Amino acid sequence: MERKCDNIFTLIDETLKLNASDLHISVGIPPTCRVNGHLRPLPYARVEPRDTEAYAVQLLNEKQLHHLHETGEIDISISSYEKYRCRINIFRQKSCYSLAIRMLNPIIKDFKALGLPPVLEDLCSLNRGLILITGPTGAGKTTTLAAMVDWINSNRDCHIVTLEDPIEYVHEHKRSIVNQREIGYDSLSYANALRAVLRQDPDVILIGEMRDLDSISIALTAAETGHLVLSTLHTIGASKTIDRIIDVFPPFQQQQIRTQLSMVLQAVISQQLIPTVDGRDRALATEIMITTPAIKNLIRDNKIHQISNVIQTSGKLFMKSMDASLLDLVRENRISIENALAYASDPEYMKRMLSY
Repeated sequence: MERKCDNIFTLIDETLKLNASDLHISVGIPPTCRVNGHLRPLPYARVEPRDTEAYAVQLLNEKQLHHLHETGEIDISISSYEKYRCRINIFRQKSCYSLAIRMLNPIIKDFKALGLPPVLEDLCSLNRGLILITGPTGAGKTTTLAAMVDWINSNRDCHIVTLEDPIEYVHEHKRSIVNQREIGYDSLSYANALRAVLRQDPDVILIGEMRDLDSISIALTAAETGHLVLSTLHTIGASKTIDRIIDVFPPFQQQQIRTQLSMVLQAVISQQLIPTVDGRDRALATEIMITTPAIKNLIRDNKIHQISNVIQTSGKLFMKSMDASLLDLVRENRISIENALAYASDPEYMKRMLSY
């Protein structure tokens, strides 16, 4: 008979040993890790409803438990000094609780270690504007943002305010002052925190995610009024990112937003993590769009579909398309042709380039 695990921290330790990115605990199956993008069950018995209830009790204080029982879900983060840091979502499903635990490295890696392009240093040196990191869930957007904040913190004397739900990477004061606010604990909501942040004398504002019209609108205003704003969106590619921002607004306001966005947007960095050839890791593919005068005009004139062509022909300006990044990874023998085609924005173009 398979043994049970009564301690959630034992499961977190085993997840760390496997170098897994996530731990999923759901009733009816064994605790399961995500290793290099693939789910792998741990050698324990199937989880029962009382097990997930017990795990929740081990992780949450009384106030958090009450919030979970009232709303059916909660986001928290926990850490063990220099050992691990986790982002945890506990949610109710079919009258039972499930847990999704994202493992975070407590050490913030620099751009080179993450495989990010050097142009990010230039972007982090800007005094104002909007920089967006985009990609699907689990693509490392938060890790990239943490590296950007750490670079600014180490190289500039700024006041950095982060608005996060929950706080994932902890920043110490270096050359800059870093104040990190957790939504739900340090502020009631993103809307409240965003309205207040402009009165806190920030130089750099990090918004964990631009979720809705309010957060996008205030982020644009903050970037317009002389702040450097860093944020994320769950989109792939610069064109889709710009479309997504504009489509959030009602039709009568969209032309005004196009004009405003063309003035404040500095760059869109889109990223995806692709399984490597040996299956032991994942490689980072990035699309980089720097907002040149030509791209500003395309945004303002609602010719968003032409931006991809500009990116492809602007390598000298440090731009790079997602498909070009995937091609480089194939030529370096880091990812397979099959995966390159699966993650490509234009598979037909990819086939032609690879003579496949």
